[in-house]
Amino acid sequence: MKRSGFQVMSKLIGLVRPLTGYMVLAVIMGLLGHLCASFITIFGGFGVMHVLGLSAPLSTTAIFVSVILFAVLRAGLRYAEQGCNHFIAFKLLALIRDKVFGALRRLAPAKLEGRDRGDLIAVITSDIELLEVFYAHTISPIAIAVLYTVIMCLFIGSYHAALGVLALCAYLVVGIFIPLCISRFSGDTGMRLRRESGELSAFVLDSLRGLSEIQQYGQGAKRLGDMNARTDALGQEEARLKRITGRNTAITNTVILLFDLAMLFAGAALYRGGAVGFDGVLIPTMALMSSFGPCVALAALGSTLQNTFAAGNRVLDILEEGPVTEEITGQPETAFHGAAVQHVTFSYDGERILDDVSVDIPENAVIGIVGRSGSGKSTLLKLLMRFWNVQQGSIQISGREIETINTGNLRDMESLVTQETHLFHDSIRNNLRIARQDATDREIEEACRKASVHAFIMSLPQGYGTPVGELGDTLSGGERQRLGLARAFLHDAPFLLLDEPTSNLDSLNEAVILKALRKERTGKTVVLVSHRPSTMRVADRVISVENGRMS
Repeated sequence: MKRSGFQVMSKLIGLVRPLTGYMVLAVIMGLLGHLCASFITIFGGFGVMHVLGLSAPLSTTAIFVSVILFAVLRAGLRYAEQGCNHFIAFKLLALIRDKVFGALRRLAPAKLEGRDRGDLIAVITSDIELLEVFYAHTISPIAIAVLYTVIMCLFIGSYHAALGVLALCAYLVVGIFIPLCISRFSGDTGMRLRRESGELSAFVLDSLRGLSEIQQYGQGAKRLGDMNARTDALGQEEARLKRITGRNTAITNTVILLFDLAMLFAGAALYRGGAVGFDGVLIPTMALMSSFGPCVALAALGSTLQNTFAAGNRVLDILEEGPVTEEITGQPETAFHGAAVQHVTFSYDGERILDDVSVDIPENAVIGIVGRSGSGKSTLLKLLMRFWNVQQGSIQISGREIETINTGNLRDMESLVTQETHLFHDSIRNNLRIARQDATDREIEEACRKASVHAFIMSLPQGYGTPVGELGDTLSGGERQRLGLARAFLHDAPFLLLDEPTSNLDSLNEAVILKALRKERTGKTVVLVSHRPSTMRVADRVISVENGRMS
């Protein structure tokens, strides 16, 4: 979704509400710090008036003491302001990461299946990290610039209203007009940079995953060339953004110089006309020259914020995207007593996957489903898990429509084992315990015995405490698959959905798994998807799916 910079900014500012007190404190300290910096120069102007023998509002001693005091306060206030801003930034980054992971959990798995993993990693890491610039160096500087402008215009205007108006024009041009022009001139450079950065991350991740295939077929040079081309394209976008930043700085400094000269000439004209004294020329000019700090900070945002807004836009896309299936809560709990699929039709991306499918799944039965690849077998299991909503027809569990069952209740009743088992960078024990956090070591071992993987685990140096990350690719597909089955046995759900659970196993291990499934039949209902006739021997009834239809 394409949002304007103001829309992105308003939504990001909305996240600051939990830390409003710290933000107000940062603005106050920043404002006071900038005033101290400006009045060091202004009081220096009063000192010049003393040297010239002109009347000044303070004595030389008072001016000297005040300048030292302002310098010390400026340092302390600046440090405190930055401390508050970074505290807010890091707290909010943690909050945003929590929100993003919560959003990904809601979107999974349906809306994440087509997402590029590398691009998602870029959003979770670099895009969120870029928002630190916004929270630490954007929100409070804008508020400070507004308040500071009002105070300085009133101060300069106290010498003559025309000088106050000129100062206001200077602040508006430097702090608002220039950033808006630069932002418009930048176009979507920031968004292209973030998008290409995400695509490069995805390409690198894909290359690392397929490194063995790249080496096997001698595609390393081509892959490296493609990576270099993408890197060069990203470098060109980044160079363009830096050129815009440099041009912005040059324009801003030139405009500041012109307004300083305009203030000097305007004061001189008023002095010649007798409208102001010498102090009405010196002090407003020195005040204006020393007061562009907050506005320059805003001017610099015109180009740097393009990148930040692009990152914010990508993060907001995830936070605001609606899931395919909303989480159901507040319904009465349901115990499993069989399932039924009635005249279900389902299409994905315009392609019909299932067409008027009906199947009865009685309690304590093993239903086998066979069919060629792409016939809709796995899709049916995902519909039973309610990863997607049924488009036509209905799916019932225990006589209740699946859309009326609490999501947590449904997940407790079901276990899905897919062909690809993901193992986290953790110990084998903790990888298994994800299925049931309160499982004892004895229960974990029993589940692994059923899945015929206990002996393999005990052969490892640290047994169940062996870190999976250290094993890397030494875990075969069959070993991963058996760990996935062990998770399902440990979860102990009454409704097992097994998608090719023995595809990566040899005939001996397949026989052990099927034997375990026969033992598990008491109190269990199983839907077993497989292309192996030997696997179907355990089924009470075998249903064939062809072209999305049952036969």
